Parts: sequence; C-alpha cells; structure tokens
Amino acid sequence: MDIMDTEINHETAEVLSPELLQKINAYWRAANYLSVGQIYLYDNPLLKEPLRLEHVKPLVVGHWGTTPGQNFIYVHLNRLIKKYDLDMFYIAGPGHGGPAIVGNVYLEGTWSEVYPNITQDEAGLKKLFKQFSFPGGISSHVAPTTPGSIHEGGELGYSLSHAFGAAFDNPSLIIACVIGDGEAETGPLATAWHSNKFLNPISDGAVLPILHLNGYKISNPTIMARIEHEELEQFYRGCGWIPHFVEGDDPAAMHQLMASAMETAIEQIHQIQAKARDNNDNIRPRWPMIILRSPKGWTGPKEVDGVPNEGTFHSHQVPILVDQEHPEHVEELERWMKSYKAEELFDEKGALLAELAELAPSGNHRMGANLHTNGGLILHDLIMPDFRDHAVKVTYPGAVMGQDTMVLGKFLRDVEQLNNEQRNFRVFGPDETISNLLQAVFEVTNRQWEAKEEKNDEFLAPRGQVIDSMLSEHQCQGWLEGYLLTGRHGVFNSYEAFIRIVDSMFSQHAKWLKVTSELPWRRKIASLNYLLASHVWQQDHNGFTHQDPGFLDHVINKKADIVRVYLPPDANCLLSVFDHCLRSRHYVNVVVAGKHPLPQWLTIEQAVVHCTEGIGIWQWASNDQESEPDVVMACCGDTPTLELLAAVSILREHLPEVKIRVVNVVDLMKLQSSSEHPHGLRDEDYDSIFTKDKHIIFNFHGYPCLVHRLTYRRTNRNLHVRGYKEEGTITTPFDLRVQNDIDRFHLVIDVIDRLPELGSKGVYLKQQLTDKLIEHKHYVYEHGKDMPEILNWKWDENKT
Repeated sequence: MDIMDTEINHETAEVLSPELLQKINAYWRAANYLSVGQIYLYDNPLLKEPLRLEHVKPLVVGHWGTTPGQNFIYVHLNRLIKKYDLDMFYIAGPGHGGPAIVGNVYLEGTWSEVYPNITQDEAGLKKLFKQFSFPGGISSHVAPTTPGSIHEGGELGYSLSHAFGAAFDNPSLIIACVIGDGEAETGPLATAWHSNKFLNPISDGAVLPILHLNGYKISNPTIMARIEHEELEQFYRGCGWIPHFVEGDDPAAMHQLMASAMETAIEQIHQIQAKARDNNDNIRPRWPMIILRSPKGWTGPKEVDGVPNEGTFHSHQVPILVDQEHPEHVEELERWMKSYKAEELFDEKGALLAELAELAPSGNHRMGANLHTNGGLILHDLIMPDFRDHAVKVTYPGAVMGQDTMVLGKFLRDVEQLNNEQRNFRVFGPDETISNLLQAVFEVTNRQWEAKEEKNDEFLAPRGQVIDSMLSEHQCQGWLEGYLLTGRHGVFNSYEAFIRIVDSMFSQHAKWLKVTSELPWRRKIASLNYLLASHVWQQDHNGFTHQDPGFLDHVINKKADIVRVYLPPDANCLLSVFDHCLRSRHYVNVVVAGKHPLPQWLTIEQAVVHCTEGIGIWQWASNDQESEPDVVMACCGDTPTLELLAAVSILREHLPEVKIRVVNVVDLMKLQSSSEHPHGLRDEDYDSIFTKDKHIIFNFHGYPCLVHRLTYRRTNRNLHVRGYKEEGTITTPFDLRVQNDIDRFHLVIDVIDRLPELGSKGVYLKQQLTDKLIEHKHYVYEHGKDMPEILNWKWDENKT
C-alpha cells in the first residue's frame, strides 16, 4: 500500500481537549492583540487607561490582512513542535506579515533574549509596539532583524524555494513554509511547487507548505481562492502534493481542524521518512501540504464606516484609519483591541500568563531561536583541495590553449569529494553544468533527481550534490540562498545573459547580507558565488539573444561591503579567484569566465600574485620599462585580454618606437576609489599604474559605461573604453568582437588616432588595418570561420 493511502486522519475526532483548545485560542488572541498594537500604538500598550489619539502613532502603517492567519498557524506549529519534539522553523511568505512573526517571537521569549531592552513586561510591550514601522525601528515585513527568519518578506515569490534550499542535506529539519495566495500567483512560487521532485526523503529534511487562502491581494481577489475546491485539489495533486484542507471562520472549529490536519501531515512526513530510511527506499513520495482558507483580516472589525472589512480586501493594510482627520475612529480601535481581552492574557506587569507561555517550545526548539535560521552559528569551513594541483602548465605567455571552466570543473570536483561526508557543498544551475564544462563534478557525485528515470539519462540519482535538472534560474537562486542561509556552501553556474532573470532575487539577498552584517547577533554565512560562463563573447551559434553582460552593472549598484566582481583572464587566475571565493564569508562574488579554448597567459605562481593584487602591469607584454609610456593599454576579461594583447603585438611589430604599458584587471572593484570600495586603489596607486595624463585604451568585457562609472573620480580623464555595445548576431567569435569594436584592429587604429605624432607611419598602418577589416568581413561571409591569421595567432615569445 502506498504510504499516502495509509489512513492517518484525525479529522473525525477532536484532537484538542477543551482545556487545550481554550489555551490555544487564548495564545492566538494574545498574538493578535500584539499584532494590532504593533500597527497602531505608540503608548498605553495594555489599555490600562482609555485610549486617546496621542496613544496612537502619528503615522499608522502596516498590514493586518494576512496577520491573524499567520498567528493561527504559528500557535499550532508550536504545539506540534512540543508534541513531536520537532526541529522546525517558520518561513513567512506573505509579504507584510511582520506583526505576526515579531509578536510570536516575542511571546516565545526569543525577541527579548536577542533584544534585551524589549522586556517581557508593560515597558517592553510599549517598546515592541513603538518600534514597528517607526523611524529607528523595524520594517513592517519579516526582515533580517527578526529572529528565526531566513526570508525577507518584502518581495514575493521565493519562500518555497528558500524552504527547499534549507531542507537539502538537513535530514532532521522540517520547514513550515506559509505561502500567501497572492504570492502563489508569482512565477517563481508557481514553479517552486515542483521542488518536491528534488527532495530525497533519506538524506534531506522535509518542507510542509501551508497555502494561506484569505481571498484577496491589495485590492483584487486571488486566483487560488476563486477556483472550485475540486480544481484546487487537482492542481496540487497534479504537482505531486497531498493537500489537507482547513476551511472556515469559527475559531473553535478551526482550531480543531488545524490541529488534526497538522498532526496528519506530520505523521505522514514521519512515515515517509521512516519507510525511505529503514528500507533505503528512494521512490518519490507524495508529500503532504495544508491549505488554510480563512477570512482576510480574521477577528478584525467586521465593517468600518459602514463598509465591510473582515473578509474583504479592505482589511489588507490598516483596517481603521486613525489620525487627526479621523479622531472618531479611536473608540472603534479601542473596541477592536479590547475584544481580545488582554486582561485575561497578560498579568499586571504585562507578561504573558505562565499557563499560556508554556504552550511555546523552549530553548532552540523555539522557531525564533532555531539554529538553522542563523546559519553562521553552524557553518563549517569547507575542506579545500590545493587548487595548484590543477594548474595549467604555461612555459611562456600564450604558449598553450586551455578551456578555463573545464579546468575549474576538476577543482570543484575535488571540493565536492573532500566535503562529501559533511554534505555541505552543492552546485546549482539551470541545466548548464555540462554546457559550462563543469562535468568533472559528475565523476564524484550525481544530479539529485526524484522523478522518473529513463535508461539513457546521465548522472541522475536520488541523491547527489548537483541540482541542475530544472530549467529555472529562480529556483536555483532560491535553493542556493536557502542552503547558504542555513549554514552551508554552494555555487550557482549560469549563462551570463540569463542570470539577469534573478536580478531582483540577487538584490534581496544582497540587502539581507548588508543588514545582517550590522546585527551583532547574526553570524556571517558563506558567500553566494556566481560563475557566469557562456558569456557575451562566446555566442557564435546563439547570437544576439545570449549577449548581455549587464549583470555586472546591476551588482555594482549594491553596497561595496557586500559585492565583489572578478574577471580572470585565464584558467590559472580562475582557479586562484575561485579558491578565494569559496573561502570567503558574507559576500556576493561574481566570477565571469569562458569555456572556449583561449591562450593561457600566466603560470600558477604568477596567477596567485596577480589575483591577490587584483590589478597589475604585465611587464612581459609592456615595453615602457625605461621610459614613460606613450599609451596605457588595459584589459579586463578573457576575450578583451586576448584582443588587446594581439593589438599590442601589432603595434610592437609595426611601430616599435611606441612605448606601451599593458595593464590587466582581475578584480573590477580595483578601479573604484579606495574611499568608495574596500578593494579600490588609492589615487596614488591608480595614478602610478595608469598615469595622470596619458591616453588609456581600455578593452572591457561588459558595457563601457561601467568602467567610466567606476573611474569618474580619477585624475586621468583620457580614458577610452571599448566593450559590448549591443551588436551581435550568428557569426564567428572574432566577427562578434569586430562588430563591437573590441578587436585588435580597431584597438590599434584607436591608438594611432590618439597619437598624431606617429605621422605617416601611423597613417599607413591604419590603412592596412582598415583593409584587413574589410578582408575579414568577406572571408567570414564566404568561409563561415575566422581567417587563419586570427585562429592561429600566438603571442611572440621573443616579445616577452
């Protein structure tokens, strides 16, 4: 018999005794009271005197509609944790349910432990209420400041992805993920239901989704709340879930229904895990979920000014407007708050009554104190291999060709193998791990996959440390974030153009890192590491649609303390950079690297020095050692480096009297002033490299304006940046460079134009190169490949 056909059903019996029902309802009332107080009150927290307008915040902001339902869920989860001794925490998906989670974390005692000034008494309640959505206080949504949270509530769509990321490799953990019915309409959340095809019941934990249907968004009904029961059930069964419905508005009946549904769900989870673990049975189960249908703004005012409120979209934010223009509403607010009978819930000093407080779990079993929600507390360093073992042997610059990400793949394979026992490292990607040439990782692990397998599948297994079998950047990002936030390490590899899909998710994570870095009780987590391959300059068969280096521009907008951007010019530099990134903490590291064969420039020893410095003069390519340079030629990125060095070789052959300084940039943030970024160069150091007045020809991987942004404070204004300018089609690699003017011929012409003192020698060389560009265009259109002199070009060892 299938485990999900087994009768584990408490719905025909009353699970809660009358006494326990009364206590649970009282605890819920206390949470609701605290929630309303947070939204409205500035003073008089226990209403010991008649409520007056001066007791109300001058600006009342917050969200009530989702809050009572989340309070309802929280108290029932507390009961489950105590009954079953669960390791569980809560993810609040609905955007602005902050009052609920803050209130419950306060009731269980965690808030006062983390913030000792918010005491468990009347004075503490006053501070708790005042701080909510108030200058110098906390936000209206669940935020990094909220103990027990790994999920920022400001943007919708990622709660379920975060929950699954937290569950991977955490076999004892259950994540209760509350999903708002508005949130359920977002693309990332709708896709996240299929995360159950990647959850291993033996080696992973469990996710208990709780879909909270309260019927409305800000001012519109929600789709899931307006379809028939049968269609709703069929939808979730079709996604591989077994839904348990809890529907109604009568508190006593709803408490019994919720208690029974939750017990059924937990016992089903335990049976699934026991069957899998006792019998080594990896057959994909149907996991339980709960669908809670309750009124929006439940227990709030039935109507306000004659307009229905509870159960309508009018309860979404602030149900009763209380301000100087609406003083008559003070009495209505007081009636609402007194309906919760705070005098039956709190003692004279303002502390929750002991018989109610004991309903909450204790210690780290409290959801606000769960260690997984402060992942830095349980983070272990990776066991790191020596990246030098994978070094490309370079006898002189450009002597050998190499595929940078293929070399990196072998290093990541060793990282995975060394950390296999502690299972705290994963590679994520939207079906691009092999395409990005990281296939060496499959020598020691597989893709985790719980769905059906066919005989010709490769590297699929119920247990594996690579998750790249879902074509969704949103899920990869969300899973990795959840994995990192709960104390593990990982890498997200993606095509450069399509990482833009998660621009907003990256922003939210960067904001999370920024805020948590300022909270002393939050511990630093492992960095979020992006590897962007199949980049803009390697799209000979994909064309224009796959060309977009703009993620770099987006990343650099974030706080300098958080973001790092690296563009290693070859495989040995990539190894050095990635070793550093995997060891780092609390950053977002963006690494752009190619997968096609390119010349290898530096030995591993040179690469380590160069990457440690982040920027440097390549003396072996320069000829200005005994004089001032006539021109500085700088490059950043593997392909721009290749073309710039080819341009330097042309100049040194045809115009040997021109003194050239070659500069390569690995760490993009070096270009910024040290006053703006901790990696930035001091002005003195920048000027010593780039000079104060010589022309700088800068060949850049991305959009040229980014380099101008980073260097706008520098003394030398003679900066001429070449980069991607939105030109491209199905063509050869070199022709793509030509279309965007980053090729060797355009670079040399640019130098000639900047140095009129070259006279006729410069004029004649410019004419030759202009002719060469025409020859190139005819050649690629006729032969479909680049000219032999391009394909076979090598750096002249004698120029080193």
